[in-house]
Amino acid sequence: MADMPARLAEIVDEFAAAPRDLVLELLLEYADVIPALPDAAEREGMEQVPECQTAFFLRARVTPEGTVETLFDCPPEAPTTRAFAGILAEGLAGASADQVLAVPDDLYQRMGLAQAISPLRVRGGTAILGRLKRQIREQLA
Repeated sequence: MADMPARLAEIVDEFAAAPRDLVLELLLEYADVIPALPDAAEREGMEQVPECQTAFFLRARVTPEGTVETLFDCPPEAPTTRAFAGILAEGLAGASADQVLAVPDDLYQRMGLAQAISPLRVRGGTAILGRLKRQIREQLA
């Protein structure tokens, strides 16, 4: 079984070690990681994540080389949700499909976010990860 990608593990450790009052600040730094979508064509085939309180769309693509490309669409006025996506975008960059599937489903709890943000937001972030993994499994099948 593959381990989760090294960069994502680093991010998880960084959050887990952070003082509780800094966790939210740290989280919001990742809101700027996601690039804006170039055009409407990029949105094609993206799946909405209804568990998120905001209009959030994603797509995971397994490349011919076996690595995973992620694409996220999230409005700037939803910084927490953007931050979840930013963490995944950065943490999963260049990762193999097996590594992404090895990411623990309780990722955000491990990061200590359950104490810093509402359960509803944690659920949204968990749903984002779950859908990414499902899309990857479907492509590997």
